[in-house]
Amino acid sequence: MEALVKLVPLTRELLIYLAMDVAIALLLLMIMKWLTGAFRQFSVTEELGVKDNFAFGISVAGGMLSLCIVLSSVVGRHIGQGYKEAAIGMVTFGVVGILLVKFGRFAHDKLVLNKVDTHAMIAERSVSVALVDAASLVASAIVLRNIMVWVDGSDMNALIAIVTGFTVVLTMLLVMTRILEFRYARDNQNDSFQGALEKGQLALAIEHTGNLLGTAMIVSAAKNLLVYNPSGYVSNVTGWLIVSVGLAIALHILVLASKKIILFGMNFRQEVDQQHNVGVAALGFTLSIGNAMIINGVLGG
Repeated sequence: MEALVKLVPLTRELLIYLAMDVAIALLLLMIMKWLTGAFRQFSVTEELGVKDNFAFGISVAGGMLSLCIVLSSVVGRHIGQGYKEAAIGMVTFGVVGILLVKFGRFAHDKLVLNKVDTHAMIAERSVSVALVDAASLVASAIVLRNIMVWVDGSDMNALIAIVTGFTVVLTMLLVMTRILEFRYARDNQNDSFQGALEKGQLALAIEHTGNLLGTAMIVSAAKNLLVYNPSGYVSNVTGWLIVSVGLAIALHILVLASKKIILFGMNFRQEVDQQHNVGVAALGFTLSIGNAMIINGVLGG
């Protein structure tokens, strides 16, 4: 058997670190589940099991996945520093991750989708709003995870770099959404992008979900192009800003070109915006994420 499978030896110390990190991660997931019900004044079990609120389930799933993504950058980060220090570091970065993801959702609700009452729409079973809500959480987590991987150490400089970098990228997502709103209004007789989501325009929600996730993935590739400077607060922020803008524009152009080639002869904007074509929207979703993955692969992501 040993001749067929060569395994990396796992020491007893490493297994203890692993068990400790997983236990803390599960505890943080339970806390997030409790906070979800407390802040929304809903019982998660009742909403999912009794009322069968699919929209609520999608939103909660997005929150859980976002936390798992963030925690994946924290688990194992403090191996070799001692059990006490590792536990403190895991809890600290895990709590910071939860707070920043929650801040990202708050910013998305109040600044990005400022004309939609997200919580009320999810309570009313709006799947389209729930998809965008979940995507905003996962997009924030993808960015946050990559910034956490990018920084070195667990000191105050690292935390400052994480918070400032994350804020810059959230601003990018806000600007991207505003540009999409302008494009939607221009092509649809000044109709409202947010109003269409509120009315349950599923195709638009699917396409926008892909835009959010694709942008988060491509912006995260900045970590492969930037050098982390613990004391270079300004250079870290400006670096993320400039590179993020360039990568986001490159993705937009690539996705648009891909749609024109693959959907040659079709007015794909009309199909999604006016005819609510979920199939075309799903293709746009795939192209946004797929092209972002390709560029990430090229850049070493």
